[in-house]
Amino acid sequence: MGRRKTAENLAANPLALNRRARVRCVGLTRDVWAGPGGWKPGRGGSWRCLCFRFASAEQEAAAEQSGVSEAPALAPRLSAKPQPRSGAGPPESQGLRGPRGAGCRLRSRRRLSWTAARQIGAEMLGQDVRCLLAVAAASGIATLILILVQVKDVYLPARTKYGMVFDAGSSHTALYIYQWPADKENGTGIVSQAEACTVQGPGISSYAENPANAGASLRACLDKAMTIIPVEQQRETPTYLGATAGMRLLREQNSTKADLVFAEVSKTIRQYPVDFRGARILTGNEEGSFGWITINYLLEMLIRFSFTGMRIHPEAAAVVGALDLGGASTQITFHPGRAIEDNSTEVLFRLYGTNYSLYTHSYLCYGENQALKKLIASLREENLTSQQISHPCYPKGYEENVTAAALYDSPCVPAPAAHDPSQILTVRGTGAPAECRSAIQKLFNFTACGANRTCGFNGVYQPPEHGQFFAFSGFYSVFHFLNLTSGHPLSDVSATIEHFCAKDWKEVQMVDPGMNKTRLQDYCAASTYILTLLLQGYKFDNQTWSNIHFHRQVAAVDVGWSLGYMLNLTNTIPLEAPNRVKGQRPDLWAAAVLTTCLTLAMIIWTGLALCYQWPFATYETML
Repeated sequence: MGRRKTAENLAANPLALNRRARVRCVGLTRDVWAGPGGWKPGRGGSWRCLCFRFASAEQEAAAEQSGVSEAPALAPRLSAKPQPRSGAGPPESQGLRGPRGAGCRLRSRRRLSWTAARQIGAEMLGQDVRCLLAVAAASGIATLILILVQVKDVYLPARTKYGMVFDAGSSHTALYIYQWPADKENGTGIVSQAEACTVQGPGISSYAENPANAGASLRACLDKAMTIIPVEQQRETPTYLGATAGMRLLREQNSTKADLVFAEVSKTIRQYPVDFRGARILTGNEEGSFGWITINYLLEMLIRFSFTGMRIHPEAAAVVGALDLGGASTQITFHPGRAIEDNSTEVLFRLYGTNYSLYTHSYLCYGENQALKKLIASLREENLTSQQISHPCYPKGYEENVTAAALYDSPCVPAPAAHDPSQILTVRGTGAPAECRSAIQKLFNFTACGANRTCGFNGVYQPPEHGQFFAFSGFYSVFHFLNLTSGHPLSDVSATIEHFCAKDWKEVQMVDPGMNKTRLQDYCAASTYILTLLLQGYKFDNQTWSNIHFHRQVAAVDVGWSLGYMLNLTNTIPLEAPNRVKGQRPDLWAAAVLTTCLTLAMIIWTGLALCYQWPFATYETML
């Protein structure tokens, strides 16, 4: 059929060969290839074209007026030796190779007028193109149906967002890197800890005399963070620095120095491609309540996942309380299950769609380090003129020297009216547990509350304890050293502390020979202080002691205020709508791709046929 199409095309377009050579193809002939004998007339043969070459335009015009039958008298037919294709069988084309490679036939076995040849060629070309277009249209309709059948909205996985929090405590600074899905859950992110980095050196409040070093100390952890957070997300990563009791004390002592320290750390953080949102001092209530959020989040008391992957919101009454002991302050936070009488001790949170009303209070200067410094100062008050201080909580045989300036360098430890800052004081341990307890109890005021009000100590309102409590930070580290973190009864805890405080310095050193002795001598005083704080300060007793659980980590995450801080901040970070796309079953998608390819092939084939046949008249060779 392709060869017939070629003839039709040539007949329908007499100028198809070459206008300059004045070659006209005006008829159709059907011949059979007879081998060496060449082409011979016969049924079932190949359709060939009848072409003439005219010597002048006048001959061409005369041929067109007189018809094909008279054309041979005016111009010779073209003759050429057939050129078969590779392989057996007759050639598919022969004849003269014009400037565009057209083929022509030698003789005419069928004679048509110019008009008839044009009509036949146009009709047969139209049938061929219509067939291709029909196939393309059918394939396109099938593709459209397959694409639209069972199409559903599919939400792509939420993008991960990152946030960083510097915990600038009184004794050290740590950087925590958190991540959460951008779609969040009822406004709060499902946050996890990606990395933690401890800053080398003391807390930033210790750089009051050299603020530039405070900023420089953060660089190592910031460099590490840049290797964890993807480059394309660094500039949108919210970064915060929260300072606690150490900077609160520095601000009370010298606000100018505190501002200079903040200026230097802010300057350093802004040199990195992050969304720095400022450095600030957390209030005591914020520190306590954010610690409460952290512990309850890690224990899945705020939200948890069922075995089916569904998110479950536990009842608010199931939450646990938080007990935090830092270097300069201590915090107690819990859900009292009743109305809170003092509004200054109440905080409200909305997390994962649930409202929480919490009691919280922070006791500044009652952190472990400041409390032990206050203890030495109170022991000196018994004899201010002497340079010798007897310390009942230090083991017998231990002795250290301390300057008066170092002892009274904090607002928590007011200096006597007349004292020499350069004076060297000698502190000697006596190892007397009973005297140690008595001296520590003098640091508290347990009688200021009155008979008609429930209190903690120093006259601060505190409702009765309710539920379970998790004690972390200093509570855990001290009791962990004494192996008292595994749910021991109160009697065993008291006996262990009593026995340890009765040891002399040589015996204490044998407990853990590798520990720095500047810390080792403090464990008797620290453990006695913690026991006094929990029993007489926070009002736990023999019945409620078992409700206290000592932990440093939960779910492999350090417990502290920073995670709760980030969880609360995700309420202010804009929610990102998940990306939505159209989804389809894989088998239907594969079928749609196949029919799309078929449609495109038919369209391209039709275009090639139209573009190639008309100017070249060699559709036969294309096939």
